Amino acid sequence: MTRLDQLSCSKVPEVALTFWVIKILATTLGETGGDAFTMTLLHADQDAHNGGYLIGTALFFAILVSLVIWQIAAKRFHPSLYWATIVASTTAGTTMADFADRSLGIGYVGGSSLLLLCVLLSLAAWYWWEGTVSVETVNTPRVEAFYWMTITFSQTLGTALGDWMADSTGLGYEGGALVFLALLALVAAAYYRTNLSHTLLFWAAFILTRPLGATLGDLLDKPITHGGLALSRISASLVIAGIMVVLILVLPQRAGRHPGEYAAPS
Repeated sequence: MTRLDQLSCSKVPEVALTFWVIKILATTLGETGGDAFTMTLLHADQDAHNGGYLIGTALFFAILVSLVIWQIAAKRFHPSLYWATIVASTTAGTTMADFADRSLGIGYVGGSSLLLLCVLLSLAAWYWWEGTVSVETVNTPRVEAFYWMTITFSQTLGTALGDWMADSTGLGYEGGALVFLALLALVAAAYYRTNLSHTLLFWAAFILTRPLGATLGDLLDKPITHGGLALSRISASLVIAGIMVVLILVLPQRAGRHPGEYAAPS
């Protein structure tokens, strides 16, 4: 298969500004949406052992698996399907991280360490089988499986990192969001100013957008006494989802090259 053929078969969007804007909105929606279900509806924040986090994890993980299967079965890139799968992964990541950190009692440091190991193992397995972890053309079932597995682990890791940064360092949600924004700015500077691997920088940015979304989501819906704005989780989720839908419909997206790709021959 030629490079042009591979690009035409890719089922993930080109990484451009639109991608990162929608990705941050998706991660924020995953935080507020997951919290709305487990905390607002099931009151898991009042009792971490009432089964709320486990129910949320089971539900959203089932939705995620269903969407990943649909995504793999699709013959071409569908923006709405792709971003629905991303939202499912970040929502499942929120509930899984909360279940591990709070219901199982692993804690933020333990949960983050375990999830970082999972991300590294996923990338290592991907590299072992494919010889690269570059998101060049996600166009075979095996590569797509590695892609979505790595994304899900990174989304869950990002939730744990965001909670740790906001709750355990004393920075709060605003401070945590500023830290992750600064780290993303450094990654962007490295992308344009250094010779560091663009594949490595892509995954670094992808992971960092998740804790940024987590801290922004918590800033919106956590009580004022805990440093949040005390907005309704359900209302915030609906507003963010609405903005995402508008952007997906209005801003053009196409399957395209990702960091680390060679230019397609003309």
